[in-house]
Amino acid sequence: MIRLSTAALLLASGIAMADGPADNKPESVRPVPPPGVPIDDAKRKELTAGLDKLEEKIASLKKSKSPDSLQFLPDVEIFSKAIRIALTEDGFFDVKEVSGAEKVLAEGLRRADELALADTRLLSWRNLGSAANPSTNGYFTTVRGFRSKLDGSLQPYGVVFRPRITPDSTVKKRADIWCRGRSEKGLEMQFLSQRMSNPEPAPAPGVLMIHPFGRYCNANKLAGEIDTLEALEHATSEYRIDPDGVAIRGFSMGGAAAWHLAVHYPDKWFAANPGAGFSETPKFLNVFQSETLTPTPFEQTLWKLYDCPYWALNLRNLPTIAYSGAIDRQKQAADVMAEACWNLPDGNQFELTHIVAPNTGHKVEPKARAEIERRLNLIYENQSKQPRNKLWFTTYTLKYNQCHWLTVERLEKHWVPATVTATLELKEGQHVINVFPTGLTSFSIHFDPGEISSQISSLPVQIWDGAAFFQGNIQRRSDFSWSAHFEKVPQSSGPKFEWRPVSPLTLPSGLAKKHNLQGPIDDAFLSSFLFVGPDGKGQHPEVDQWVQSEWDRALREWHRQMRGDIRVVSIADLKEVDIQENNLILWGDPKSNSTLAGILEKLPIRWDATNLSLGNKTFDAKSHVPVMIYPNPLNPERYVVLNSSFTYREYDYLNNARQVPKLPDWGVIDIRTSPGTRWPGKVAEAGFFGEKWELP
Repeated sequence: MIRLSTAALLLASGIAMADGPADNKPESVRPVPPPGVPIDDAKRKELTAGLDKLEEKIASLKKSKSPDSLQFLPDVEIFSKAIRIALTEDGFFDVKEVSGAEKVLAEGLRRADELALADTRLLSWRNLGSAANPSTNGYFTTVRGFRSKLDGSLQPYGVVFRPRITPDSTVKKRADIWCRGRSEKGLEMQFLSQRMSNPEPAPAPGVLMIHPFGRYCNANKLAGEIDTLEALEHATSEYRIDPDGVAIRGFSMGGAAAWHLAVHYPDKWFAANPGAGFSETPKFLNVFQSETLTPTPFEQTLWKLYDCPYWALNLRNLPTIAYSGAIDRQKQAADVMAEACWNLPDGNQFELTHIVAPNTGHKVEPKARAEIERRLNLIYENQSKQPRNKLWFTTYTLKYNQCHWLTVERLEKHWVPATVTATLELKEGQHVINVFPTGLTSFSIHFDPGEISSQISSLPVQIWDGAAFFQGNIQRRSDFSWSAHFEKVPQSSGPKFEWRPVSPLTLPSGLAKKHNLQGPIDDAFLSSFLFVGPDGKGQHPEVDQWVQSEWDRALREWHRQMRGDIRVVSIADLKEVDIQENNLILWGDPKSNSTLAGILEKLPIRWDATNLSLGNKTFDAKSHVPVMIYPNPLNPERYVVLNSSFTYREYDYLNNARQVPKLPDWGVIDIRTSPGTRWPGKVAEAGFFGEKWELP
């Protein structure tokens, strides 16, 4: 642990995580975002007129420009969206923000004019350092936009770059993703206004810093997680970013985001640098929020999705530099992770590097900042380009299933830890792979061409899990890559199980939990989805009323919290391509929703006007509604969800540590209890499907 001298440099925008015990009252939840303030009528008219002009220009561009040019239209449209929301949704929180809105509007108009006339290769906002993009104290800043794969919404991100004294345009750049601090008032307009000109936190020379919007205020989880990955993907397509040179960083809420993205994607970054924030739910809420938690068993299980101490082993693959101020209450996040790393079982414990600035609160101290940058640069400059010779990986769900050259394909049981250690050893000039799996029944190994010597044609593999053993060889593929799939299968005699390779021509089929098809309900909203509403009256007016209320709330809250608009398709307009490309979120009952009625026999429920049955449990259909996720019988590679959007609600908006899935794979809601700020009604029963999507 390094202790450094005092000073202060605030690197996170926004307010603290929440308001403490005052935000522990589900019956009186303050709105997030908060109400705005009135602005001068004359200024409102000017901004409205400017917005109308900008939207006319955008409409003209859509009609006149080629597809190659229109790929840059989101770089313009993010400005019209930001101003529209600020004007029509009470989105000014200080009268001083009007000048920021004017700046945002002016940039949108300028870009629209430039896109109409310029060669897209020369667009000023794409070219850091152009005359139209002057530097601020040597730093070039810009904002970019893309269309989300989830809901088609426009999402912005910021870019900051400071060239080296002797720049080399041919060299790929290191990139830092900086996840931002909590700001309940940091909507699109405020974000763009800040990121257009503010370089802080300033990157080191030669480093491109990417600032994801992250879907507003969710610690880059759920839709914010996908938004962050898409921002990186878009930036990589636009700038010369070294694919082996991306770090995940952040402070405050952004520190929590960095912890999450580090432990769940340990092979995506060359280093992680989380500062402050939180790293798990229950201890943090007790310390920071003074909240007494009484979770249900399924809530406790769902904490394993995002609570980083469960995933601490994965940091053995990823150089990690934690940072805290010594008198910051959010130092708790790194302390918890340090304890988790040191207490790992089976000899896997290690010390977490934790830089602590003495006498420092919720800030990044300048000397600590310099020390972090020094270490990041050393890690980047000295990283090996060879395949990792040892991997450590743990997972609780197939949502997060990959670490470098190893992919976990099937688990013995979700939410129970599955752990793999694997080595790539060189023995007498021959590579040998050893895999030691526990808690899984299938995995794959893959090396790209050139990662393993092209002079050999077979690669020895040994697998041992304490009960089953395999020793054999995998063969080089025709492109000189290596790929093999292994399964643990029962034996009719001898040992109960054995590991064996599976031919790529006969990979396992049938209904089973697998990557991106494993639940819980919230997972359906991490890829493209459509809402499909009722096309008639249902079996009971009470159910119809609840469905309509929850439908309206889902549309409203996705817009307010996830900063997009849910795509809705009627049953009459639902096409085969929609079924193939999207998760379907079906609302209603078998009488009100004919699509639901058409697949009901292939779902693990029975539902008529009298009874709703799941397994051996039966409920009154007049007062109970199912919410669930399941492979869509019309396309088993996609989900179908019944009667639910993302499952955390208004109470959970008040602290980012609460923003985790609240319902498992399936639940039955007793609608005689009115929906509230925590639940859509009384949860009469809820649980998880098994590994073959069966009810327990």
